[in-house]
Amino acid sequence: MVPMPESRPYHHGDLRAALLAAAERTLREKGTAALSLRELAREVGVSHAAPGRHFKDKQALLNALALTGYERLAQALNTADSPALPLEPRLTALARAYLGFAIDNAALLELMYARKHEPDASAQMASAVEETVGSLVRVLADAQQRGEIIDGDPEELNLVTGAALHGVAGFISAGWLTPEAALAGVESLVHHLLHGLRPR
Repeated sequence: MVPMPESRPYHHGDLRAALLAAAERTLREKGTAALSLRELAREVGVSHAAPGRHFKDKQALLNALALTGYERLAQALNTADSPALPLEPRLTALARAYLGFAIDNAALLELMYARKHEPDASAQMASAVEETVGSLVRVLADAQQRGEIIDGDPEELNLVTGAALHGVAGFISAGWLTPEAALAGVESLVHHLLHGLRPR
């Protein structure tokens, strides 16, 4: 009997994870435009149809990548958070964790913010956003209850914090600020956020 040539495997151990890892490498090295399910299939060594079992199209892949990013960012923020600390050191640790994530995952962070507003983004994505953005809102609400900051809508107050952090992340990504300088300036950034620029 003549042996049949080996066909490419349809899937392996954890195809979804392998595709997401390959997609993140491509995103990091070449950007969103270079992502292709067919190319990812070739990279991980499966048939071009195999990724369809996990991602119906490129949009689904992008959503899954963004969701993975939000989950990792939430983990970084949760690890950095110390609710027993006063607000300034607590917020400094959270800001450092956010900027650390932004430095290591610039392309992924950009994708995360882009996918957040897509109409096809899932309830799962909304929940992941709540775990990250919402965690900072909860920190500010907790600080209000302790009398550490002014009254007001914590979500509105968080706009200031979020804008400052994401702005610094954008400066790093654009090359206007080195990662080292950004991280070294976190304590000062948080101090100015909490106390303003007026003479004291």
